[in-house]
Amino acid sequence: MGGGQQQLQQLSQELQALDEEIEVLETEVEEYRQEKADIDDAVEAIETLDTGATVQVPLGGGAYVRAEVQDIDEIVVSLGGNYSAEQDQDDAIDVLRRKQEALDDRIAETEAEIDELEDESQELEQQAQQMQQQMQQQQMQQMQGQADDE
Repeated sequence: MGGGQQQLQQLSQELQALDEEIEVLETEVEEYRQEKADIDDAVEAIETLDTGATVQVPLGGGAYVRAEVQDIDEIVVSLGGNYSAEQDQDDAIDVLRRKQEALDDRIAETEAEIDELEDESQELEQQAQQMQQQMQQQQMQQMQGQADDE
């Protein structure tokens, strides 16, 4: 295998690795967006539920139980790091909104990283195309040289 072929193969492998990394990051962005949507649902529920309302509480495995809200002013909110705290309605919403802001920051950072990787990928694709064109030109010149020798 010629040096040009090895370089092309190496570029191809680098492009494939970049594509895989971009795909992983795009999946992360989608997960962050889903988490934001879940927080929106939670905030909406906190704002609209009243004490005494009946809700379905997930038990896991797709099973739910009906329950009555005893006191909407006693909301347990995950603070992260396996810590939770009881909050009143407004404080619970504030905590959830701050989580959304942190998710917005992560989304922006991840999308910027995706943009950088896509730029790098485009550069590598251009290099690969140029190398292919050069190799084709060399082959054509060799074929013409052989035809001239005959």
